[in-house]
Amino acid sequence: MKVGDYEILEGLYYTAEHEWLKAEPELVRIGITDYAQKNLHEIVFVDLPKPQMKANQTQSLGTVESVKAVSDIFSPVSGTVVSVNEKLLDSPELLNREPYDEGWIALLRPDRLAEELPKLMNSQQYAELLTKLAEKR
Repeated sequence: MKVGDYEILEGLYYTAEHEWLKAEPELVRIGITDYAQKNLHEIVFVDLPKPQMKANQTQSLGTVESVKAVSDIFSPVSGTVVSVNEKLLDSPELLNREPYDEGWIALLRPDRLAEELPKLMNSQQYAELLTKLAEKR
């Protein structure tokens, strides 16, 4: 689905801060949305979370640096970082090229997924948020 120039994938969960979450067996994969990467523009550096780091929902996991700004990456759910996408260290532009695929940021083992997932948006709700943001411009 698209809202304006922004791609939104079905089956993912979204935050108001423009992170996405994909529930996988035992783990969740997280990244930044197409909206986030396009608004950051050219991403030049990613400060990834450390494996085994404990994350709390809405807490910063790391940062994404672009030619325009530095932005926090917020955790969609609480859990433990199991692994990170080390390809981003040498190729941070993957976040621009493939934010939902090769540009994923981290895998977490969630602590309270059943409790926290309902606090996230589905693709339709996220599309409504982007529509409201576009109307404000």
